[in-house]
Amino acid sequence: MIPRSVPLGVYVPGTTLVHRAPAGGKFLALLVFILASTIFVGTPMLAGACLAAVLVAFAVARIPVRVAVGQVAPVLPVLLVLGAFQWWQRGPEPAATMVLVLLASVAAAALLTLTTTITELMESLERGLSPLERFGLPVDSVTLAISLTIRLIPVQLATVREVLAARKARGAGFSVAAFGTPVLVRSIRRARLLAEALTARGVGD
Repeated sequence: MIPRSVPLGVYVPGTTLVHRAPAGGKFLALLVFILASTIFVGTPMLAGACLAAVLVAFAVARIPVRVAVGQVAPVLPVLLVLGAFQWWQRGPEPAATMVLVLLASVAAAALLTLTTTITELMESLERGLSPLERFGLPVDSVTLAISLTIRLIPVQLATVREVLAARKARGAGFSVAAFGTPVLVRSIRRARLLAEALTARGVGD
């Protein structure tokens, strides 16, 4: 049974075509999609088509609507703020294009994590990067960094929700500084503890 709310980075089991696709191929497709949509998409219509393509992929993967919405909902306030700023600077059409492209990219990344286990993804990355090891690339360190980044995304989102909930409980109004400061402090503290834990285990020696 799939939970109603699935944090970003959690795998939802399935046997669909998207689930069975190779992890490396899906990761490469994600990179190509993000780069292509960022570079070549310049109108709201094309940006909407990109988002529609991702939604079709969600349907093919049989991801429940509630789960799909739960993946993108946490970033919507940030996208709206960026869109409003872009509207003020350049107008409504570039703002709509940027918001739709970013939303499509976030949704595509969420689809990857929902249909691919972290183990599969990391093993695929390690195999793909292994030829570069002869040129001095620290493949193990790069793979570990990517793995930690993916795993920490839901933790960071939880921090944002906790800060917002705390401000709402106190009846305080929204302030960028008052919101950003505790999030930044908690993130730095978490990064320091993680670094100490990795150092204690001899990672990077």
